[in-house]
Amino acid sequence: MPDAKAQLICFPHAGGSATYYRGLSESMASSPVQLVSIQYPGRQDRHREPLIDSISELADCVADVVDSSKTMPTAFFGHSMGATLAFEVARRWERRRAPASALFVSARRAPSVLPPKKVPLDSDVDIMRELHKLGGTDLHIFEDADTRRMLLPVIRNDYRASEFYRYQPGLDVSCPIFALFGDRDPRASRDEIEAWSEHTSESFEARAFPGGHFFLDSHHREVAEMVIGRLFPRGIPK
Repeated sequence: MPDAKAQLICFPHAGGSATYYRGLSESMASSPVQLVSIQYPGRQDRHREPLIDSISELADCVADVVDSSKTMPTAFFGHSMGATLAFEVARRWERRRAPASALFVSARRAPSVLPPKKVPLDSDVDIMRELHKLGGTDLHIFEDADTRRMLLPVIRNDYRASEFYRYQPGLDVSCPIFALFGDRDPRASRDEIEAWSEHTSESFEARAFPGGHFFLDSHHREVAEMVIGRLFPRGIPK
């Protein structure tokens, strides 16, 4: 995007892929924000690459390949597990060069908040039960055996990466954090979302949207408007 004034690097949820952000990208198509969606190893066009079961290791890999040569302002956006990963990449980005323009975290408790209980992962039925609880996934796709063999190991891997992640106190970020969440999300309460305020030395804002864990699916336009408004609080530069 030659006329871009900022770039937004997006991180998918557990089991998700870069295409998850297609709707948000379409809603931002006429804006001066260039949306870049990260494709994790082991899925879609990277399906031959080994999965990474550590948030910290994955953050190191992403930080190494994210284009840091661009001079335009850069912000990060992560949904669910992707929010934790976006936070860790933003920490590394800041140590290497400068603070990000902003960090948008969606449907995720703050890094310092431990999950209230362990999500069962032992059987495929356990995983599908969890997916059903969160919504956003059509479970009929798992009726096909080949699809189950392809998707369930990825989902199990990402859930384990999330479960074993532990926040390491230290330098957090010095960019604004904007936390988005669904008002009926069973996995991210308002208190857990508000705790993100402890991870930045800059401003913090939380905003609730109608919906559950995957509220983003129904609110691409509103989220796009929020992102653009926060990236250009004084209006889009000429």
